[in-house]
Amino acid sequence: MDEMLADLEEEMKNILPSGNGEIDKRLGGGIPLGSLTLIEGENDTGKSVLCQQFTWGGLRRGLSVAYYTTENTIRSFLSQMESLSLDVSDFFAWGYLKIYTIHIEGVDWTADQMRKILSLAADHMKSIKEDVIIIDSLTMFTTYSTEDDILEFFTKMKNICDMGKTILVTLHQHAFKEDTLVRIRAACDNHLFLRKEQVGDRYVMVLEVSKVRGAKRATGNIVSFEVHPGFGLKIIPVSQAQA
Repeated sequence: MDEMLADLEEEMKNILPSGNGEIDKRLGGGIPLGSLTLIEGENDTGKSVLCQQFTWGGLRRGLSVAYYTTENTIRSFLSQMESLSLDVSDFFAWGYLKIYTIHIEGVDWTADQMRKILSLAADHMKSIKEDVIIIDSLTMFTTYSTEDDILEFFTKMKNICDMGKTILVTLHQHAFKEDTLVRIRAACDNHLFLRKEQVGDRYVMVLEVSKVRGAKRATGNIVSFEVHPGFGLKIIPVSQAQA
């Protein structure tokens, strides 16, 4: 028994947990450290909430996190986390959480300029010391980038993971043609897909675990959840989700 507990404890050292037991169970414990994860879905399907959940889980696990957001300011990000009962203000104050805001709207970008921006972003991510890097979301860059540029960016992210970093990237599935998405998914170690489904008179988020490469334990396929302000992420039992 002691040996089993020791093996489990050693296994847990090598994962990024979400801090939510049901989600981690579906992932086989969590996301393996040193891997590249694609979180894909349409608007309002819970991609940012899931990223924030992994931010919370990582910080609580003792990992440092760098969060690149194209949708929030630092203040709004911290407020949003607090509204989900995931208060990370102390981690931010002590420097364990770094928040980088990226806003590039309203500029007449060219493909060449965006290629340079993506290269600079990749160089910055390579230079930082944080254990976990979260990019939420990459979709804004796709408006101005070629498909080859985005695929090259993912290759650079994979190289950074080979240096020991753990990277999560969110992407709207409508951003690319299906054949390009297939190539992006193949480049990633893990693929999580989010969608929204109507159950009665309400909508629930559905997380599909498409793949978790190198998971030490079996992964589950689907978990449903709702997001409640002031409470956070609430798992919906399968019986209710299918009702």
